[in-house]
Amino acid sequence: MPLITPQPRGPGKKKGGSSRRNENNRIYANPLPLIFSAEENRFWTSHTVLGLFGLSGSRVVNPHCEGIFDPYTRSVWVTDSVHSTILWRRGFFGKGTLSRSEPTWLARQINARQNAEKNMVSEQVTANRRAERKQFKLDRARAIAQAAEAAEAAFKEGRVLTVEETGVVIPSAATWKPSRPPPSSSPDQPTSAAVEDQKVDEDIPDNVEHLQLTLQEAFFLLWTLDCLSVIDPDTHAAMSLEEIWQTLQLIHFPLYPSLASDVTNTRFDNPFLINYVVYHHYRSLGWIVRNGIKFCVDYLLYKRGPVFHHAEFALVVCPVYEDEEDRQTCPFDLQNVDPFSWTWLSTVNRVNSQVQKTLVLTYVTIPARSRCQAALLASPACLQYFSIREIVLRRFIPARMRD
Repeated sequence: MPLITPQPRGPGKKKGGSSRRNENNRIYANPLPLIFSAEENRFWTSHTVLGLFGLSGSRVVNPHCEGIFDPYTRSVWVTDSVHSTILWRRGFFGKGTLSRSEPTWLARQINARQNAEKNMVSEQVTANRRAERKQFKLDRARAIAQAAEAAEAAFKEGRVLTVEETGVVIPSAATWKPSRPPPSSSPDQPTSAAVEDQKVDEDIPDNVEHLQLTLQEAFFLLWTLDCLSVIDPDTHAAMSLEEIWQTLQLIHFPLYPSLASDVTNTRFDNPFLINYVVYHHYRSLGWIVRNGIKFCVDYLLYKRGPVFHHAEFALVVCPVYEDEEDRQTCPFDLQNVDPFSWTWLSTVNRVNSQVQKTLVLTYVTIPARSRCQAALLASPACLQYFSIREIVLRRFIPARMRD
């Protein structure tokens, strides 16, 4: 199995912003796992018969990834490192189980063994930045204490010292630079070349990290793009679309798996259906949809992906019943069904405003069971009966909204 390392983000190679941007544009050029390749069909031009009808001879390259369904975590595990890299770099699907987002555990282990400062991943860059910030605060506190001692000693002698006379330079955030320890020249310690040769000989550790897909991401890849196969953990066979569709609904019932064979228990207010409607809606509009639990919301919307820009919108999914009687018989503990309190809404709005995100309340109307028959839930065709409304909330900040 080939070793695929994630995109380096460290400052080891002093590249300009444009070089790093061009590299990201090359690596993350494909917004979806499917690729339309025309290399083998160059003879198809606009002058051919297909070109007259607006068709082309492009070939669709399907990666055909595989994942294992895990009912305990309600997710799909992609254990193949090649498939994990494809799903992440082509649409930012899933999350590394041992990483912040991109699966970088193996790259961090290799960098730690080689003591490499080049090609650092995002977690290592963040750790270095926090260590440097902590060291800066310690150096500044130490310099202030030294200046205070010198000023106090001069005050006891009846004179006043200026900051320049103390000879202590208080570092500032704009001019401070981290000090690096000099290399050791002791003959007892091995040279850097010997250490490098020793570490190269070490075996590469096994990659124990896998990519974890949410149920919404997995079904979008399977049903909409047809580029993912879900494996049953018991039979180790690929699950059919009907089996997956029923399993993803029944898994949210409190008595699962005792209801696994009873399809009549499926409902339109199933949490999987509500969240998938929102996920499919924004994915079909071209947005990169990621989990938003870090900012107290359900989803985050990226224009191109977390590698390029921060999320622009934060979504809160709000289920709304078309028939109030369906709410009384709901067996699920749906979030945000009751009206919000002003304290909660103001808190969430303030949190997202401080990180430059616009809060969006996404209302999903659940069709009434009296109007739609339960047999419609046997296939994804029932999704057309849901409707979505959006309300954008902006926090009024006088300092920013004077104009």
